[in-house]
Amino acid sequence: MAENIWAALSRELADATATAGKSVVAVHGRRHPSSGILWTSDSVVTANHALRRDEDISVVIASGQSVAARMIGRDPGTDLAVLRLQQPVPGDRAQWGDASKLRIGELVLAVGRTWRGNIVSSSGVVSGLMGRWRTWRGGELDQFIRPDLMLYPGFSGGPLVNSQGQIVGLNTAGLHRSGITVPAATVTRVASELLEKGRIERPYLGLAMQAVALPESLRASLNLKASEGLLVAHVEPGSPAEKGGVLLGDVLVEIEGKPVPETDAVQEILHTFKVGQAIELKLVRGGALSTASLTLAARP
Repeated sequence: MAENIWAALSRELADATATAGKSVVAVHGRRHPSSGILWTSDSVVTANHALRRDEDISVVIASGQSVAARMIGRDPGTDLAVLRLQQPVPGDRAQWGDASKLRIGELVLAVGRTWRGNIVSSSGVVSGLMGRWRTWRGGELDQFIRPDLMLYPGFSGGPLVNSQGQIVGLNTAGLHRSGITVPAATVTRVASELLEKGRIERPYLGLAMQAVALPESLRASLNLKASEGLLVAHVEPGSPAEKGGVLLGDVLVEIEGKPVPETDAVQEILHTFKVGQAIELKLVRGGALSTASLTLAARP
């Protein structure tokens, strides 16, 4: 008798969990443990919010062995962290897939490990997909992925697995109230930089600003297209903005020719530049147009 669909599906889900589970570890870095994914033979990528300390961390690998670890780097913006294991460990590295190929309604699995090292799994479907998404902590995910499944305590830091048994992202409850998945492309980008530099370098201006309306008369006299700008309320000492000559009371209207009617627009523009690059700001100062050239530095 041919195998029924239910039995075949159950077997496929169990096999996918077992395959992904070979690269999933339990992480002990606070009162409640989390999960992680074996990145290299001696490093693990996990959820940053689940780690309260940088030292005295341990992970439990698939064999049940406990291995000491320490923090290499954190990125609260994407809620990712990388740990260095005290020694290389045996085990399969994660088989990463392309999260951009996910579809709404596709069946997926969340995989994790309990504090004792037992493999656990939760199934559901992809319920939400969007393009690039900026987190409330200033990071940017290559894609917004919301799985409709139960992320039990300890699942943060573990993988989301597709129907081919590939890991398409890292699950976290630290960026969104419903729990989301950091896509594989973001994990790769951030984990690689954390391993290399120990931190993620994001350019900043060093300004506190608030949106203000530009009077029609001022817009006409200065030939401004934008109806709003950003009033500089504070200039951080030693920041790129201070070094570039930006003053308290200036109104920022453009960065590299692009309008900035709100602070989110500033972040969107800065995301396209790297630390060390030069940019030009257009400002309204004392009723006249002014420009400031500055070199972007990494946010402290």
